[in-house]
Amino acid sequence: MGELGKFVVIIGIIVTLVGLVLRSGFAPKWLGRLPGDIRIERDHSAFYFPIVTCIILSIVLSLLLSIFRR
Repeated sequence: MGELGKFVVIIGIIVTLVGLVLRSGFAPKWLGRLPGDIRIERDHSAFYFPIVTCIILSIVLSLLLSIFRR
């Protein structure tokens, strides 16, 4: 059980660091603005769902995790 706890902590640290990097402005400009991302803007509201960006990030993360599992 100790190994699982270490793994969860490491994943949490990595996710936090990636979030800080993306939040600080070092993210690529195309990230979140791909064709297929849903953006609806009205007078007093906005709805944004980056579905294509989520799919691409999911594929990349799945490939990275499959490489690290071996």
